[in-house]
Amino acid sequence: MKHELGEPAAGGNGMAPAPRPDLAIEARALVKRFDGFVAVDGIDLEVPRGSIFGILGPNGAGKTTTLRMLLGIIDPDEGLRRTLGHERPHEIAHRIGYLPEERGLYPAMKAFEAVAFLGALRGVPLGEARRRARALLQEHGLGYAADRQIRQLSKGMAQTVQLLGTLIHEPELVVLDEPFSGLDALNQGKLERMIRNLAERGTTVIFSTHVIAHAERLCERIAIIAGGKVPFVGDVSEARDRLPPQVRLETRASDGPWRAALPADARHEGSFWHFSLAEGGPEPLLRALIEGEAGILSLSIERPGLHDAFVAIAGEAAAKALEETPESLEPGKDR
Repeated sequence: MKHELGEPAAGGNGMAPAPRPDLAIEARALVKRFDGFVAVDGIDLEVPRGSIFGILGPNGAGKTTTLRMLLGIIDPDEGLRRTLGHERPHEIAHRIGYLPEERGLYPAMKAFEAVAFLGALRGVPLGEARRRARALLQEHGLGYAADRQIRQLSKGMAQTVQLLGTLIHEPELVVLDEPFSGLDALNQGKLERMIRNLAERGTTVIFSTHVIAHAERLCERIAIIAGGKVPFVGDVSEARDRLPPQVRLETRASDGPWRAALPADARHEGSFWHFSLAEGGPEPLLRALIEGEAGILSLSIERPGLHDAFVAIAGEAAAKALEETPESLEPGKDR
């Protein structure tokens, strides 16, 4: 049963809370089943307006299903969702830009016509859409290709054209499903800059990805999704802070009383020791190394990356599935 505004929310005893104006997305206990299979299993999300929010997870985790529920393409079987304050997102489609994972442009269309067509579908008058389309293509370095057919463009250029068609109606919320899939490093960098520029203008951007580096570079907040569940939603820094800093130590002496200062699980690889920094900080360690005449050749303390945090939060199996997710999938395959 779906919970609409004014009805009891899942697991609550009272009325659903009023929409929060500071949030572009609110999701409470969302559930979606397909033929008895639970694709999304009770997830909660909050996406602040004007932020870049990443949904990070492997193939089959439920990313695409979640995005489609938030967009109103499909309805949840249970739970409460609000997109830009509305519980029926399809009714405010003109305020949203959506780039699906399955790309689709008419091959015979000229690039500017494809962008204008997508704008017209979102309510921009056709003449204005054509003007905006040429201006957008020029702004993003594709003015020379405005009159080329889509079939004549490279994959990266065609994807940029479709992305511009997603933005032409100047949406408040932009949702991108695996936008980096299949792009080379140059075009990935261009897309990252576009996403940052959108956020600087106050647009909310949500994107799904299986590539940790994109989420780590772009996002302040992320949701980690695995097996249809979301074990973590929060700041990237908060996810990384779940693990202690890691020490990399090289000493002149191979043994001595200083060894008692290293934790029991310290690993000796080559000429370096690797271990987690104790809660007391580096001072007790340094004191023990100096007093024990370890002869410090090098010592570095590094904060764990998002990959390490993902493993700790979602587990080794989910991390392995993340790494094995291919760059492109068959159309319609859920991510």
